[in-house]
This record gives sequence, structure tokens and C-alpha cells, in this order.
Amino acid sequence: MATSLKIDDALKGRVQHLASLRRRSPHWIMLEAIQQYVEREEARESLKQEALASWVAYQETGRHLTGLEVRTWLNTWGSDDEKALPKCHK
Repeated sequence: MATSLKIDDALKGRVQHLASLRRRSPHWIMLEAIQQYVEREEARESLKQEALASWVAYQETGRHLTGLEVRTWLNTWGSDDEKALPKCHK
């Protein structure tokens, strides 16, 4: 799909310079930048939606883990004594 994009001369020059340094086309540089931006923003939105869903679940049930419980559990990761996820409580 062809799409036009208007950018100012300064940014165009920067893209062209970077493309030259990377031995890539300006098109490749811009496409890569857009792809990385979209992936990052999709991940950010996914995290936001997951956090909102967790907040709703907490409000409905009151079930939770404390920060200390989570940190203690995470500190066992990669050790010989790795623990299972603690049970949520009210």
C-alpha cells in the first residue's frame, strides 16, 4: 500500500543522512521507524489494558498480592530455590 508522508526538510535530511550511514534506503529507515513505533505503542496499550483489567478484578474481588510478596517471589527466579506464584488473598 502506497502512502504519502509529508516531512520537513530538516527531518528529511536527517533520514537521508542516517540511511547513507546505514547503507539503507530512506524508505527502509522510515518504514523501520514506523514499525518500531507501532510495536512499542501496541505493547504500551496492551499493558495499559491489562492493568485496567487487573484493577477491575481487584475492585470486584479484593484478591491481591502485596508488593513485598511479589518482590520476594521474583527474587527466587533463576535460583535453585525458585518458588511458585503465591496465592492471592483478600
